[in-house]
Amino acid sequence: MSLKIAFQMDPIGPIDIDADSTFRIAEEAQARGHTLFYYTPDKLAYDQGCVTARGWPFTVQRVKGDHAILGDEQTVDLADFDVVWLRQDPPFDMGYITTTHILDMVHPKTLVVNDPFWVRNYPEKLLVLGFPDLTPPTMIARDLDTLRGFREEHGDVILKPLYGNGGAGVFKLAHADSNLASLHELFSGINREPLIMQKFLPAVSKGDKRVILVDGEPVGAINRVPAKGETRSNMHVGGRPEKVDLTDRDRDICAKLGPLLREKGQVFVGIDVIGDWLTEINVTSPTGIQELERFDGVNIAEKIWQAIEARKAN
Repeated sequence: MSLKIAFQMDPIGPIDIDADSTFRIAEEAQARGHTLFYYTPDKLAYDQGCVTARGWPFTVQRVKGDHAILGDEQTVDLADFDVVWLRQDPPFDMGYITTTHILDMVHPKTLVVNDPFWVRNYPEKLLVLGFPDLTPPTMIARDLDTLRGFREEHGDVILKPLYGNGGAGVFKLAHADSNLASLHELFSGINREPLIMQKFLPAVSKGDKRVILVDGEPVGAINRVPAKGETRSNMHVGGRPEKVDLTDRDRDICAKLGPLLREKGQVFVGIDVIGDWLTEINVTSPTGIQELERFDGVNIAEKIWQAIEARKAN
């Protein structure tokens, strides 16, 4: 099976080929005989009934600084493609949401991964709210007094933007910390979105586990350990990846999430687990493939493509 694949992603030039999951997915697709096309989200358009993208056919190679070889720029009709990958990073703002509406117009004839309708309706920090037995105490609110009441009840908390990513804007606030009002004022001046507050989990000092699921099935995990003096474990801010095994609790969490993710077309998902608690379900642009492949020696990108090819064959 040879498929025409389009990647909607952030600019390909600056990526780290030793860490970027989209690069690894493209590399595996190329090895399987699929043809590749790349465009950035701002080049996506709806044009008189057609969904088009202006970008480049490309090939990849594992050569730093020369990892993507682009063909001539052209405008394509995405209905002519077999698969479109929705892979730009958050923030999950109206620009991001609009691309999911436009891609809805070609899906499912052109398979969009992950399914854009459910990406739009399942942002990472909201989907977990459907599983309160798996998550630490959580509040989503904009009102300062409401947030204060949650912290009064639960002590030390984590405060972060509802639609942020990569550890940006994440704060640990001790029970007696006097900065909650200032942070609320700061965030309120940036946008009108609520904030998310969760009970702080001391187990984060031992790591924040990223579990990768392919078509609803767990395929492995990496542990991300915060840098010294940090609460955040994201690798974007210095977190250190470590090899880790799936625990019975991890598998129990995945068993409860998996059927829903598979049903809603969320082929490649990364969930975050601290201690025994689920904190996020990442469906927009999950990462971690390359680190997991290096630790476990398992071709995760192959598993992803096997799931996609099976969907296209049906």
